Amino acid sequence: MQINLTGHHVDITDPLRNYVNEKFERLERHFDNVTDVHVILSVEKLRHTAEATMHLSGGKVFADNTQEDMYAAIDGLADKLDRQIKKHKEKLTDHHRSEGSRKNQSL
Repeated sequence: MQINLTGHHVDITDPLRNYVNEKFERLERHFDNVTDVHVILSVEKLRHTAEATMHLSGGKVFADNTQEDMYAAIDGLADKLDRQIKKHKEKLTDHHRSEGSRKNQSL
């Protein structure tokens, strides 16, 4: 997984970069078919925003979060992406959808 980190009106320091990498490693453990991630961190007055687009096998996932602290915004972003990745993974492994249509056709 390749992480592209961009900052708008904020300098990307090493601790901030390490924190983002640590959070996204946790997401990769849930779903290992992540190919590319683009993370944008931005600051406007007291609003710290973190947004990310993840390219997965079979689609894209986007989430954003705004907090008063950048680390809290990254935490919220990781939680949102975690929920979306789990939902995407369930869609890929849900084989019960096609069973209902086959049963109705045989009647």
